[in-house]
Amino acid sequence: MGFLEHISEICSFPSSHNKFKKKNQLQTVEIKVRMDCEGCERKVRKAVEGMKGVSSVEIEPKQHKVTVVGYVDPKKVIRRVAWKTGKKAEPWPYVPYDVVAHPYAPGAYDKKAPPGYVRNVVDDPAAAPLARASSTEVKYTTAFSDDNPNNCSVM
Repeated sequence: MGFLEHISEICSFPSSHNKFKKKNQLQTVEIKVRMDCEGCERKVRKAVEGMKGVSSVEIEPKQHKVTVVGYVDPKKVIRRVAWKTGKKAEPWPYVPYDVVAHPYAPGAYDKKAPPGYVRNVVDDPAAAPLARASSTEVKYTTAFSDDNPNNCSVM
């Protein structure tokens, strides 16, 4: 411990007097908002771009997806879009099907999902047990090789 650190500890105020504001981290927030026309798209863009800390806004109207990058809180972005536009806004519920272990489990498959996406079952507590394999299932499925079906690793 150096001399300056020792002096700064002695001269510092109690922690109750030091109230520092917590800074937001750079985040990518994905939101699902129903947009039917260019007017809806413009309304959503205007609502999000007016927020403090927003770096960029990307809108994909065919997928009803809004991607916001910046130093923002995801809950505040969703509330702001819902309040300013009057539309239902929710977190983006889909992930690429490559990420999910069992993409066609009963809770993961969704007909409304864009092509190449399935529902994010890791965040959904009701569907998560259906989409996760138990340890015995994993043992049995990895015992046989896909390259050589006659080969068994149990032997």
